[in-house]
Amino acid sequence: CDGPKAMMIWHNRLFMGADLIQRTRGGKPFHGIISASKDGAWLVAFFETMGFKAIRGSSHWGAREAATAMIRTAQAGHDLGITPDGPRGPIYEVKPGGLIIARRAKVPLLLIGMEFTRVKQLRSWDRFILPLPFSQMTVRCREILTEDLPKDRTQALAEIQAAMIELNGTRQ
Repeated sequence: CDGPKAMMIWHNRLFMGADLIQRTRGGKPFHGIISASKDGAWLVAFFETMGFKAIRGSSHWGAREAATAMIRTAQAGHDLGITPDGPRGPIYEVKPGGLIIARRAKVPLLLIGMEFTRVKQLRSWDRFILPLPFSQMTVRCREILTEDLPKDRTQALAEIQAAMIELNGTRQ
């Protein structure tokens, strides 16, 4: 894949997504937005072991600073990671931050879907997925140029959400 991408993955597939990105992006610098909360600190440590960089912030704290940092990072040629339904949900509901960042940075969205044959789901707001041993994973991706999305933000978010649900085999 040429050029930086704003990669979107559902919050409950985050750990497998990190492994997928590490295997497929050939060591390109990757920056993920991670909540600035205390709970986000353990995720930062995990990302660092994978060779990723964290940009701290969320829609609840430091949103403007995090968005600015993400835009500058993409403009510098680095990939971005965004969980469009994180950090607090609701599950499988795309929020506007990722779209806004991609549009302002002028980078395409890369929507990533993953399905597994056998999983354990946690009792968290996002029903976090842990693939069981020997589970098979199907990966689907779709690149969307932001200029191909409707100008109306609500319509654009609905299109992204529908595509994410389709790629992941998820239901609202």
